[in-house]
Amino acid sequence: MNIFETDDNSTPLTEEEKDGLKLKWITNRAELNELETKGIIDAEIWLLTNKKNILNENFIKTLHKKMFGNIWKWAGKFRTTERNIGVAPYQIQPDLKVLFDDINYWIANKTFSQKEIAVRFHHRLVAIHPFVNGNGRISRIMADLLMQNFGLPKFSWGNYNLSEISEIRKKYVLALKLADKGDYSELIKFIDSI
Repeated sequence: MNIFETDDNSTPLTEEEKDGLKLKWITNRAELNELETKGIIDAEIWLLTNKKNILNENFIKTLHKKMFGNIWKWAGKFRTTERNIGVAPYQIQPDLKVLFDDINYWIANKTFSQKEIAVRFHHRLVAIHPFVNGNGRISRIMADLLMQNFGLPKFSWGNYNLSEISEIRKKYVLALKLADKGDYSELIKFIDSI
């Protein structure tokens, strides 16, 4: 299996982005997933002391670099190419600013429950798709950080590794697609499913 082979719901990489792999000895998807998982664990350790002011561009770029910086040259940088999902590259920064402003407004005005604010935050961040890769993973971590900042437990996310192709991942992607149409009910159910 080619390490860059993806399922229908993953973001394909351009040849230039594939060349951004720092560790040329990686030969298969399992090795890549293992290293990316280790990077995420390292980032979660960093988060133990760095998770207060999460709603800004600098924080999300730093977190992405902490997650994937040992593996990808482009970690922590916004994408510059079009994708099968997400806004145009020139819209990433303004759309993130609007998202962060919306979240702050929703929190201050109690527009939605805290859980729904975190779910909507996750969905919008996935929809913007600011990075070359790792958008779902960083969006889930950001939603969990927001929940922790509310003093609430992290989501279960179906109690499964959503980076791997599975029926649970398909259910998650379907819930995201329904949220694209304004129906957050399945995504809200999914985040706490076991």
